[in-house]
Amino acid sequence: MARKKKAPEGSVGAPLYMATYGDMVTLLLCFFVLLFAMSAIDTQKFEQAAISLRGSLGILKGGTTIEESILPYQSGETGRSPGAAPHLELDTRHVAHTVNSYLRAEGLDKSIQVSVTQRGVAVSISEQFLFASGSAELRPGGQRALYKIATLIRDKVPAISVEGHTDSVPLRGGIYRDNWGLSSMRAAVVASYLESAGEIESMKLQAVGLGPSRPVVPNDTPEHRALNRRVELVFLSQYPKQ
Repeated sequence: MARKKKAPEGSVGAPLYMATYGDMVTLLLCFFVLLFAMSAIDTQKFEQAAISLRGSLGILKGGTTIEESILPYQSGETGRSPGAAPHLELDTRHVAHTVNSYLRAEGLDKSIQVSVTQRGVAVSISEQFLFASGSAELRPGGQRALYKIATLIRDKVPAISVEGHTDSVPLRGGIYRDNWGLSSMRAAVVASYLESAGEIESMKLQAVGLGPSRPVVPNDTPEHRALNRRVELVFLSQYPKQ
């Protein structure tokens, strides 16, 4: 039978320096636990910092990435432009009255309608006032009205959703494949004009093409279909959520 080899002395157990190292780690842990217990975490600032970090990396839930230029503004984010008013609240009655007064004075209150909704203030502009049929090129009169409205409200609204709408009649010919494409382009053109000519900050704007999905009346007569063909400027009560 083979003889068992004896383990060399000193090879059993951890090295002696590990005891000192373990004491040091324990003391450091106690120190940081004490600091944590003595401090109060500001959860709102922590969440804002996390949102800012995700925004700078272009990361959203589900792994989706979007360009920084179309991220909606949130108060406290590092990307806010100089001069942007944080926590700006929409005075719906004042804004609606201001726009309505201008429209009545210029005789435009039949082509442009103003209403107060749960989302904020909606300014509905008829298609024929802004565009020719099947076109996304702004008429001169539409440009003037958009410019004036922009000057009246640009410092009073947190955000603007520009929403294009059409009737349910399929497009025939033209450069746009369907009503969705036409409504999207019209919304984008209006938003771009509000930014460039109206000097509204891009972070306040979003453009949405809704096609025939949001009719205000049934598409059963030519008059009703004309009412459904419109662009709405929705002055939102708060910034869009991510």
